[in-house]
Amino acid sequence: MGAGAAQCSRWLAGQGAHPVALDLSHRQLQHALRIGGAFPLVQADAGTLPFRDGSFDLACSAYGALPFVADPVLVLRELHRVLRSGGRLVFSVTHPIRWAFPDEPGPEGLSVAASYFDRTPYVEQDDEGRAVYVEHHRTLGDRVRDVVTSGFRLVDLVEPEWPEWNSSEWGGWSPLRGALIPGTAIFVCERD
Repeated sequence: MGAGAAQCSRWLAGQGAHPVALDLSHRQLQHALRIGGAFPLVQADAGTLPFRDGSFDLACSAYGALPFVADPVLVLRELHRVLRSGGRLVFSVTHPIRWAFPDEPGPEGLSVAASYFDRTPYVEQDDEGRAVYVEHHRTLGDRVRDVVTSGFRLVDLVEPEWPEWNSSEWGGWSPLRGALIPGTAIFVCERD
């Protein structure tokens, strides 16, 4: 879900799975098609999935869809619907604590600059004032409640530590910040 260029779908296929890559963006799916992969590409809204109830064993999303919708419970309920009993949902988002810090990789990105509890979406606009990018902030507690409200059981919440070998910096991601605050939250959920 929110497959983008279907990187995760290609990885899953390499592990023997039979993925279906779904994204709202036609351009992302065109890019996935150019890269290749022997699995279906589906253009659809995550809030209205075009699949039968209980169609899948696993649903996953790596930074896709959930941060970009105002009502994540709608999407989570759709995922619950299309998973079979015992099916798993695994999704990652930028760790919510990151919203309190400036998006800077160096020391200037280590001081709290905003309230963690401010749920005002981040919006980028074009020259005419139209929103071209919107990301919604949810606290860790909000995310847990969204999962449970949608009928899932939270099995694990993983906050990966920055790997020592990774010396890369991009945006607000860096070894300096990664050693002090988590960058990612991974939710492992199960449908009873």
